[in-house]
Amino acid sequence: MTGRQIFKVAKSPLSVISKIVRVFPNFILRFVWHVIFPFNGYLSKMIRYVILKAKAKKIGDNVSIGCNTIIKRWDNFSCGDDVSIHEYCMIDCDGGITIGNQVSIAHSTSLISANHTWMDQDTPIKYNPVTTQGIAIESDVWVGAGVRILDGVVIKNRSIVAAGAVVNRSVESNSIVGGIPAKLIKKI
Repeated sequence: MTGRQIFKVAKSPLSVISKIVRVFPNFILRFVWHVIFPFNGYLSKMIRYVILKAKAKKIGDNVSIGCNTIIKRWDNFSCGDDVSIHEYCMIDCDGGITIGNQVSIAHSTSLISANHTWMDQDTPIKYNPVTTQGIAIESDVWVGAGVRILDGVVIKNRSIVAAGAVVNRSVESNSIVGGIPAKLIKKI
């Protein structure tokens, strides 16, 4: 059975469980998330899904979150249907992160939706104000392994971000981008 087939069977019970879990305090759910953190089986993925469905802004159907993935600020995270976020990803939702439908994010990728400023010369950069513009990944996007997507970026529909890229500006539809910083490789 594929993951999609298993989700079809489990969708109704998972929805009911997520409504029950919604009343649990975040510290308990964070504890559960960390207990299952290193595990990658269907049960662990279902538990991560239930927690996100209960606490995130919006979670669609058939969302898979791999092991050792950190998602900060669940309340600023939303994604559509058929989304896979693979192992060892870091999703920092301070400024909000929105992911469309049919998106695949490969392992060891970081999405950082906040940025330090450095304008106040009398204050260490570490303590300067933080800006938060957010990140949007539209539908039908493939993000390769080890990509870094920075605050303020929009990746438009049907695009590919090559492995290892650092994306610091928005990506147009039907594009393949790669490099540091990411540049257009070709239109598709």
